[in-house]
Formats: sequence, structure tokens, C-alpha cells
Amino acid sequence: MSAVSLKALQSKDWRRDPYAYYAELHQRGEAARLDAVRDGYDVIVYGYDAVERLLKDPAFRLMDTGYMDAHASRWRDHTVLRILKDSVFFVNGAVHARMRRLFNAVFTPRRVAALEPAIARLTDQLLDRLAAARGPVDFMAEFAFPLPSNVIGELLGVPEEDRAWFRPRVRAIGEIFELDGSTWPNMRAADAATGELLEYFAALAARRRVEPGDDLLSALVALDREQLTDAELLANLIALFNAGFVTTTHLFGCGLVILLERPDLRDGDWSAFVEEALRFAPPTHFLIRYATEDTEIGGVPVARGNSVVVAIGAANRDPRRFPDPDTFDPARPENRPLSFGAGPHFCLGAALTRAEGRVAFPRLLDRFPDLALHGDPGVPTRLQFRGYETLAVTVTGRLA
Repeated sequence: MSAVSLKALQSKDWRRDPYAYYAELHQRGEAARLDAVRDGYDVIVYGYDAVERLLKDPAFRLMDTGYMDAHASRWRDHTVLRILKDSVFFVNGAVHARMRRLFNAVFTPRRVAALEPAIARLTDQLLDRLAAARGPVDFMAEFAFPLPSNVIGELLGVPEEDRAWFRPRVRAIGEIFELDGSTWPNMRAADAATGELLEYFAALAARRRVEPGDDLLSALVALDREQLTDAELLANLIALFNAGFVTTTHLFGCGLVILLERPDLRDGDWSAFVEEALRFAPPTHFLIRYATEDTEIGGVPVARGNSVVVAIGAANRDPRRFPDPDTFDPARPENRPLSFGAGPHFCLGAALTRAEGRVAFPRLLDRFPDLALHGDPGVPTRLQFRGYETLAVTVTGRLA
């Protein structure tokens, strides 16, 4: 079978509608070879069953420091890569299991359920601010970003007055994860942002050692170095804060556009709505893995050391798994999108994201039943962390 190219996906038209590109891929099976010279990766996997199988297969691993040392020269010159590779999101094996145990104790369904009153309180505070606004407001800046930022900030122990400071730095780091994002300007900006975040979290950790609170950071700094080194602590704080709201921010933006276009969805099951929104418009479209042995996936041979693009966005639109995949249908039976991955690296914050959507969407629409888009929202053009950067809305019908 001939190779496909990711360069086509990065064109202007396909960026506006990557799902049409995914539909063409699905006609070819579940996986395909890439042009490694042009695309930078060897294989793309996009069928639902193949993606799920790969993410659970120990033969495929994250691109950790060992892989980077063998395949990328001078990668350690970049602060952002050097730091993030020490986090739970970029380690494998025993190191991953050790870190995962620490964070699994925090991101449990029971702990998340206990956070729901705080989510409701933080939601209502932002709705009060929206009610006081005059004229059109940017929903992303005034709600979709600050709510998950405040929730993860409460969990980690980041002071409320500092949270807005994070947004441009998180954005700078997110740029390098685009399929074509590892440009020199993007890497320099991400390195600078990481340096600033390191200084911030180092100072905050020092403060929590002296003045502990009832938050995750206070619990982490109390651990001995065998459980979590200082370098791992800072790397995980940066990674957790970044990952803790990017997904939820885009869930709110994309989900709101769907709701305003489909008012009939407002009286349904909010858990089912959130799940279908995560399938239909997943905030993250790609994961990257590499093969530790000669193997195959979706009928495509994968040699040891080959890099694999795992196309979550395409898997969620696989017609073999989801009939009529381009229709938004919260009543889908057995709706299990792969938006949070699968296997040992299943997203730590999945339950938290679902809870925020389930709590916030009905409160938003109950408070502002006449909420409306102000003009054409356009379409997202990012491929990896896909969502709206701005979203102008008019807040009318304000209720006390």
C-alpha cells in the first residue's frame, strides 16, 4: 500500500476540516505508512480498534529520554523538552508506574466527585462576571480558560491571582506539539516559557514547604526524594497545570458552539452530551509512540525504532466503530471515544474534565438561556490541541 502524507493535512483547507482527511484515511484501512523524510514519522494509525490496541500494547512506548538520546541530537539544549521528559506524561516502565501511583491517589473518581461543589462555586463566580459584562464578550477568555485554570489551580495550590499569568506560557508550550510546530521560533518561546514556569513553581514549592496547605503541591513536597525527586516535582507541576485545563478549555469552546447550533440538546443527559462532544470534537487529535520491537499494527509492518502518529481524532470518527460518525448524537450506544487515550497512559484528568463539563454546561445555560454567538465563530485551524482561540458571545436574558 502506498504511503500517505501528513503534509497534505497541514494545508489550509485540511486544517479547517481534518475530518474529511480522516474519512479518506478510513477508506484505506486502519493504518498506513508515512513518508518519514517529509513527515518526520514512519506510520500513522487511525482505525479505532488499531488505535486502542496500540495504546494498550507494551511494544509501543512514549518517546522518553532514551528514545530522544538515540534519535535526536542536541534535544537537551531545549529547556522545554528536558523538563517535560521528566514528567509522568513522557516516562515509561517502572518510572511511570512510580509516578502514576502518586497521582492516581489524587485523580480518583471519588476525589473528583468531592470537587464538584468547588466546580459549581467557581462556575457561578465566572457567570457573575459574565452577567456584569457589557456588549459582546470573549467566552474563551472569560469562561472557558479561567474555569479549568481555577479548578486545577485549586487542586494544585496555585494562588488565584497568579492563574491568568499562565495562559500565554501554556500557549507557547502547546505550539511545539503541533505536527509542524517544532520550529526554531516556537522552540525558543517554549524554552523561555518553561524557564519562567520553573522559577514560579520552585518558589511556590519552597513556600509550601514552610506554609503547607490542603492542596496537592503541599502533599507532594512532603514526599521523600525516593518517591519524587525535585526535578520530577517541578516537571510534573508544569505538565499537570498545562494538561489540567487545555483539554477542558477546548471542550467548553467546541461544546458551546454545538449547543448554540442545536438548542434541542439542552434538555438531554449532560454526561452523554460531554462524552459525545469529546468524540465529535476531541480537544487532542494526536499522540506519538515508537516501537520497541519489530511488530505490526492495522496490517502495517512497524520496525523497531519506528515512530507512530496515533490519530485519536480520526479514531473517534471511524465509521467501523461509530455509525454515521459525522453526526452529533449523544444517544449513541456504547459511546467510548478514545479522547483520553487508553492503557497505562490513560489521561489522569479524564474524570475531572468530564465533571467540569457536566457541572458547568447546565449552569451556564440555566443562567443565560438566551446566550448567543456574536457573528460567525469560524473554525479552529490547529491540528493538535484543536479548539477556538476566541469565541464572541452576547450574554442576554441575564437571570439573577
